[in-house]
Amino acid sequence: MNTKFSRLPGSDKAIMIFAYTILGLFMAAIILPMVYIILASFIDPITLQNSGLTFDFSKWTLTAYERVLTNAQIWTGFKNAMIYSVLFTIISVTVTLLAAYPMSRPDFKGKGFFNVMFVITMFFGGGLIPTYLLISDLGMLDTIWAILIPGAFSVWNMIIARTYYMGIPNDMQEAAEIDGASEMVYFFKILLPLCAPIIATIAMWQFVGMWNSYFDAMIYLNDAAKQPLQLVLRAILIQSQPEPGMVSDTQSTAARAQLAELLKYATIIISSIPLMILYPFFQKYFDNGIMAGAVKG
Repeated sequence: MNTKFSRLPGSDKAIMIFAYTILGLFMAAIILPMVYIILASFIDPITLQNSGLTFDFSKWTLTAYERVLTNAQIWTGFKNAMIYSVLFTIISVTVTLLAAYPMSRPDFKGKGFFNVMFVITMFFGGGLIPTYLLISDLGMLDTIWAILIPGAFSVWNMIIARTYYMGIPNDMQEAAEIDGASEMVYFFKILLPLCAPIIATIAMWQFVGMWNSYFDAMIYLNDAAKQPLQLVLRAILIQSQPEPGMVSDTQSTAARAQLAELLKYATIIISSIPLMILYPFFQKYFDNGIMAGAVKG
């Protein structure tokens, strides 16, 4: 069969084979642990510890999912994580788009100064202690604002959005001005509808970033009722401390350890479900959003 690959020179074939081999190894490194976690979450903990993975369905159990889904702290953390992620995404995307617009305008005076100030913050920060003192002085400790406000603005995302704006023809703004449209009308009714790919891309980045974040919540939140799911996962995965009610007090130490190990896998799966649901809806925008924001202008 005379395929495109068969018509390539020998050196190009070798490069293609090498590239696909490396790509296959990367895919295996990602997919195999995921498959292992999914299967391990269903297998009886004693069987998993003694024999590893098995496809003998008589050795499978839903105990881990039953205990995770009936635990109140898991659902509280899940609700908090969803609220924080949605609100953070809305705030971050709004601030980023508004900041990127004047930075994309050639007639904006002082653009060079603000650009330098923005870029400096990408390489230098005040550190944890000054940031903690600032959050404390502002009265935001143990509040939702300590999670949402400090990281809401991303200079990198602003640069991507600014570059995307610059790729939109100036003729559109000139036509809008001739029709009597103000700056605000042009921005909200003409420019933003054209920016769906970059908005979706930034929104997905910020949502995933907040959903996976636990450090800020660990530092600034003391009330367990306000803690996101990630702190619950941290206790289960790193500290091996399942929430009360997930492991019975009457179980032996060995049984508790085995069930705690099984709970880790089930909790990982449940915490990943929102991202797996959202990603297919945003994936179609990624190529357009990232490429346009990276190469235009």
